[in-house]
Amino acid sequence: MTTFTRLAIADVVLVQPVRHGDARGYFCETYKKPQFDAFGLDITFVQDNESLSREVGVVRGLHFQTPPMVQAKLVRAVRGAIFDVAVDIRKGSPSYGRWVAATLTAEKGEQLLVPHGFAHGFCTLEPDTIVAYKVDAPYSPPHDAGIRWDDPDLAIDWPLAAGAAILSSKDRAAPLLRDYASPFTFQPAEA
Repeated sequence: MTTFTRLAIADVVLVQPVRHGDARGYFCETYKKPQFDAFGLDITFVQDNESLSREVGVVRGLHFQTPPMVQAKLVRAVRGAIFDVAVDIRKGSPSYGRWVAATLTAEKGEQLLVPHGFAHGFCTLEPDTIVAYKVDAPYSPPHDAGIRWDDPDLAIDWPLAAGAAILSSKDRAAPLLRDYASPFTFQPAEA
């Protein structure tokens, strides 16, 4: 059975599907809605995305979509490995501006569930890394947004040497969190 582990920010969940292996390789169920529902993750995914990053040190992020097209993401490395980051950008959250991260590898099959109200990004740890992720809302260019991957207030401990990040021009120009009016508001869980 798939295991679910809440990270230091409990809304972000590390998902570990079980792999059934033999001499041929392995089989696993990467997503099974009843297991997610049983863990309290009632999400309906509507789109699958995939990216290839050729170099070690490619940073993609920190991305999110604004309301009404917010996206939760279920992220995994299909080939290679990534340092995957989720940043809480929900105003009023006790963890606002804090981040959590996990290393996701194709070898072990870990996945990270990044919920609504979080910015997401990753750094490639191996060449020719392929990342696949499910989202619960389609891509919407007018709602596409981001914050700076190297925001000093966030102080994300990226596994990169200074100046080694390979970035898109869009990610290089993203605003700092303190300069961004977040449209997300923390909603405490009901007791």
